Amino acid sequence: GCNPLAETGRSKLQNQRAALNQQILRAVRMRAGAENLLRATTNNKVREQVLLELSFVNSDLQILKEELEGLNISVEVYQNAEETFSIPLVPLGLKETKDVDFTLPLKDFIQEHYSQDSSEYEDEIADLMDLRQACRTPSRDEAGIEMLISYFLQLGYVENRFFPPTRHIGVLFTWYDSFTGVPVCQQNLLLEKASVLFNIGALYTQIGTRCNRQTQAGLENAVDAFQKAAGVLSYLKETFTHTPSYDMSPAMLNVLVKMMLAQAQECVFEQIGLSGIRNEFFTLVKMTQEVAKVGEVYMLVNTAMNQEPVKENIPYSWSKLAQIKSDHYKALAHYFTATILCDHELQPGDDEDQQEKALSQLYDSVPEGLMVLDVLKDKVQRKQLGKAHLRKAIVYHEEALRVCGLCKKLRNIEVLQEVLTAAHKRSLLKYAQQETEDDFLSLIQAPDILPKTEHKIETIAPQFSKVKVKDFFHKLGPLTVFSAKQRWTAPRTICLHHEAGELGFSLKGGSPVQVYCLDPACSAASAGLKEGDYIVSVDGVDCKWLGVNEVLEKLKSVGKQPVEIEVISCQDTAASLHSKSATYSMGMQKTYSLICLAMDEDKIDQTKKVPLKLPFLSWGTKNRQKAASTLCLPSAVAGSSQIKKKLSPFTLFNTESSLY
Repeated sequence: GCNPLAETGRSKLQNQRAALNQQILRAVRMRAGAENLLRATTNNKVREQVLLELSFVNSDLQILKEELEGLNISVEVYQNAEETFSIPLVPLGLKETKDVDFTLPLKDFIQEHYSQDSSEYEDEIADLMDLRQACRTPSRDEAGIEMLISYFLQLGYVENRFFPPTRHIGVLFTWYDSFTGVPVCQQNLLLEKASVLFNIGALYTQIGTRCNRQTQAGLENAVDAFQKAAGVLSYLKETFTHTPSYDMSPAMLNVLVKMMLAQAQECVFEQIGLSGIRNEFFTLVKMTQEVAKVGEVYMLVNTAMNQEPVKENIPYSWSKLAQIKSDHYKALAHYFTATILCDHELQPGDDEDQQEKALSQLYDSVPEGLMVLDVLKDKVQRKQLGKAHLRKAIVYHEEALRVCGLCKKLRNIEVLQEVLTAAHKRSLLKYAQQETEDDFLSLIQAPDILPKTEHKIETIAPQFSKVKVKDFFHKLGPLTVFSAKQRWTAPRTICLHHEAGELGFSLKGGSPVQVYCLDPACSAASAGLKEGDYIVSVDGVDCKWLGVNEVLEKLKSVGKQPVEIEVISCQDTAASLHSKSATYSMGMQKTYSLICLAMDEDKIDQTKKVPLKLPFLSWGTKNRQKAASTLCLPSAVAGSSQIKKKLSPFTLFNTESSLY
């Protein structure tokens, strides 16, 4: 990872984000305590003091939320260092987390579950913790992406090795919401995996915004990065369906995917026009449809950002920037159309049919009383329709400038103001060059431009298989056998003696080998060897990864001297499951993913059969009742004490892939 103490612009922003998260955490705790006191007290004087304190805390939280939004719109830091005259692209900030100490929980689990000396795995545990720490400050390049993917894949091994489905091992993961700063704490490793996936997508967006948009290669890399970011976020949305954090909720991820694809489409348009836009009929038709497509996708992004529940948590400046870009690119589409009509009169040598076909593709329908071919041939109609498009372009430009002026954060982005102002002046100049004496007689309304692109933008699914990762805890044995889901007896030592060259049993399987066809009368059976035992060592040499032939070679040394082997036996994996599980969100109102399956016994009909208590959530399965696992900044409690409502038991879920 990068040096966390490096004074780069990006690291400063990330440090400010971490500090804001801590301030939000303190304010949320204060508000939770005040709300509890308000519910508990009946003293009117105390209630007045608590309500006053709550108003201050809520104001403080609102200010902190605005500061966090300011960090999310600090797009200049992430842009390419080269001077550019382009509208800035929006990156995602990395989610912040707290340190996690795996040492004691993993060592205890190795000692208890695998019956091995846990001190032999101190280096592996240290490597895991170092990798996690490095992932908090990844470099903004492919090496940083590869490191995050390596940790994500390593978590898959760790989950299978150390996180049984029936209990928690005492490791607490804390991650902060990227938009609200609210912490989420869980003992479930799936929160860690989901958050790492989010940061992989966020890092791709930062790589995309860093690309040099003045070169063809830079724009190609930017398009690729945003498509990959959209692919990772889409994978996160489909894989982790009940994430207890707003920034990873399905609705928010859906908006973020749309925004990344829109920015990729924007880079495609810049890529087409990088070498310059020739003032030629068919070239302008193509550019008109491409830029109209950019305006359309940003309009859809803006619409999605203004839907509940995303509207409450998406940065306000992001929504306004999407609206500005939509208006700006729609204005460019009308400007290009006006240029086609005003600058390119039909000449005797031109192909009328081709021009008519090309111009017809721009419109769903032309104004009443007009025909495309007549417009091409009639100079007056061309001018009137061209000026109508210019008027509409000017309206869109003025709306973009108005919205930009209303948003404090966007007003401070100089290059955005410069691009919008320059485009507006260009349209005004073009309109002033046209004859104006017939303006009051023209009632033509410019029709909308149909968007079309020859460069389809789609998500690129993450290619995790390209990153090769070795299991840190490889020494524990093959994962198919030595996992947290299976329980084993402690290794037993068996002495094998010479019996006319026969072992008294056969071996089968891959790694590790398994005993079968055991002769009950042989000395090995008398010494305690059982059918189905796994051989884990021969004469002190670990053989968990050895095959049948290799183990037989070691056992051939059985002669006059006995050979000691260590074997393990599979235990019954049935165990009592927890009756409840919870998401801890620092005392916030309505922020729990809590389902308690234990019901009040006095309310249970004794004649009914009580179902088995199972883990409370499962993921990836449709048509199931969802838990309230979305975080929000709670509102202040005022007035009389609230009526307490008792939670009704939730529907029982299956145990497969239980999440949060």
